[in-house]
Amino acid sequence: MSASGKTRLPGRDALRDSVLGGDLVFLLARANALTLAAANAALAEHGLKARSYSVLALAADGVRPTQRELAEFLRLDPSQVVALVDGLEQRQLVERRTDPADRRANVLVATDAGRDLFARAQQAARAVELGLLAPVTPEEHERLAGLLRLLAFPD
Repeated sequence: MSASGKTRLPGRDALRDSVLGGDLVFLLARANALTLAAANAALAEHGLKARSYSVLALAADGVRPTQRELAEFLRLDPSQVVALVDGLEQRQLVERRTDPADRRANVLVATDAGRDLFARAQQAARAVELGLLAPVTPEEHERLAGLLRLLAFPD
């Protein structure tokens, strides 16, 4: 308690030095929350959020994913992917096309407008990444990316 009789709230440093400050799951979740907030703010000027940007990125990259592949890769419920693709399709940024390897499935392909928007949005996303990673060296950046890939793709 302070001299005024009120319980003192922990300061920022005390919270940072708490048990959670060394908990990897918490640190990853906090870094993710900060990253998503910054990315969504930067992508908003392009009418995108991190999830729709991710779908557009994969379509623009030419990998021609199915919606099922998108759901598995992005770790989203298939219904969420349908809504994301529907939104991008309404904006004429992506198209669903029949998969030549399996006519029962559709693959996602970016339109010219989608590729153009992705190129602009990618610059905004990269600027966020560089801003968030300003405190680390380029070598640490590469190391962090490698470690995160190991965690994100364990198989």
